[in-house]
Amino acid sequence: MATLLIEDPVFLTHHVPQGHPERPARIEAVSAVLGGDRFDGLMRSNAPEAALDRILLAHDGRYIEEIQKALPESGIVQIEADSYLSPESYAVALRAAGAACRAVDEVIEGRASNAFVAARPPGHHAERDRPMGFCLFNNAAIAARHAQERHGVARVAIIDWDVHHGNGTQAIFWNDPSVLYASTHQMPLYPGTGAISETGAGNIFNAPLHEGDEGEAFRAAMTERIFPAVEQFSPDLIIISAGFDAHWRDPLAGLNLKAEDFAWATKSVMDIADRRCGGRIVSLLEGGYDLTGLRESVAAHVSTLMAA
Repeated sequence: MATLLIEDPVFLTHHVPQGHPERPARIEAVSAVLGGDRFDGLMRSNAPEAALDRILLAHDGRYIEEIQKALPESGIVQIEADSYLSPESYAVALRAAGAACRAVDEVIEGRASNAFVAARPPGHHAERDRPMGFCLFNNAAIAARHAQERHGVARVAIIDWDVHHGNGTQAIFWNDPSVLYASTHQMPLYPGTGAISETGAGNIFNAPLHEGDEGEAFRAAMTERIFPAVEQFSPDLIIISAGFDAHWRDPLAGLNLKAEDFAWATKSVMDIADRRCGGRIVSLLEGGYDLTGLRESVAAHVSTLMAA
């Protein structure tokens, strides 16, 4: 088996205002680097559209209707402080969620050793009933619920190393001990959640980092808090909310990670997955807004996944 890459030109058609960091060029950068010869071994797939019942696994029906009604016939509309819709945005968000679900299907059913989904908009800030922080639908939450509902998976661990805390994912699973949510992130920083004291039903594990922290602090947070929690949880599937905006070049935060730190984290998660869940990992692109940092980090992450 090989690593599955799900990518699709449809992700270029969700438009945001000029100068917005979550722009189509992010996907172009990822596609360019993963189109190199070193990635010839990837299995590749386009992104299917998620059925509405998949979105309803993590979001309220009324919220979905609000997104549909807010779609402009042309141009761009703002729906919250940082999030926008263009005419194709709802369809694109359905494809992002559909890509996450397909990745789960392919990994759980044994057709791929693991998977990386290069989709936008990202998802981990989206709560059950509202968009936040560039995010419309919470792809990681939908994927986790899909694994449980469609495949009978009992326990899913979500590891989030985006520089911003995934408030939406945490909120959706706050009282659900069948899903573990574990996050490293810069704090204080948007969205203001992610304190160590936020523990949900004993299934939430936050390891906040400080502005200026480098790889050593990141690796310590993972080794001392995140990985032991995941190991003890013994998941049947691991989902990574793979944000790369903790890279030192990224303009939206102040951590100083390098591509090799993401490669190390990837290999460490793979080792846990090998011991606990047959290597089953689905990785979903979240943040990462400096294009050079994004290319470097994605290349390190995916090449490590391919070494399974």
